[in-house]
Formats: sequence, C-alpha cells, structure tokens
Amino acid sequence: MYIETPKKNISKSQEQVFDFLIELKNFEKLMPNSIDKFELINEDRFLFALKGMPEIVLQRKEQHPHNKIVLGAASDKLPFTLTADILSIADNETQVALSFQGEFNAMMAMMIKTPITNFMDTLLENLGETLV
Repeated sequence: MYIETPKKNISKSQEQVFDFLIELKNFEKLMPNSIDKFELINEDRFLFALKGMPEIVLQRKEQHPHNKIVLGAASDKLPFTLTADILSIADNETQVALSFQGEFNAMMAMMIKTPITNFMDTLLENLGETLV
C-alpha cells in the first residue's frame, strides 16, 4: 500500500525544515489533537498513540541531508515507512511531501487507508503552521 500527500510549500529554508524534522521530539508538535501519548525513547525512536488506536513506535531508518527523512515501524508485525521528501524551491521556500509505504493484506489496507491519509495530512499541515 502506498499513500502520498499533496506537496506543501513551507516558508522556511530546506535546511531549517530538515533540521526540524530530524529532531524527533518535534513530532510531538505535529501530532493531531487526538494524540493520547507521545514519548521520546531515544534520539532515533519515539512512541505515540492516538485516542482509540494502539501505540506505534517509529524509528529513524534513513536521512539524506537536507532532502529526505525516512521513519519506519520499530516492529516487524506491521512493516511500514513514513518518508518526508524535502525540496528547496527558493532560499526561504521549501516543498514537502509525505509518503507512506506498507505491506498489508487487502482487508487491513482498506481499514487503515483513510486514517493514515488523514494522519499524514495533519502532520504536514501542522508542519506548515509550526514552522511559520
């Protein structure tokens, strides 16, 4: 299953956006209002839970300064990645898109597609508002 958000322009430099996103504690600021729990486990891993959903542990899998950050599930039970692609448009203008890639059976994919899409849209919207 692959989901991609529309690209969002952010009025910050590519380096500023990348530096914000590699600090995983900053993801707490990007979470939806329905966040029930957020815990920074270490500099490469954090745990979060939305109301009514199981806890998810994400860890940094890759980073390519200042272009891309890949987070992935820490558990092999539900393997997936969440990727932020960061593209410089101008000195203080950056375009960011999030993508989700996961291996799920058809039933699971149908159940989680909308919540994951909404979650990614919220992360991106909050990124634009937080980095003003």
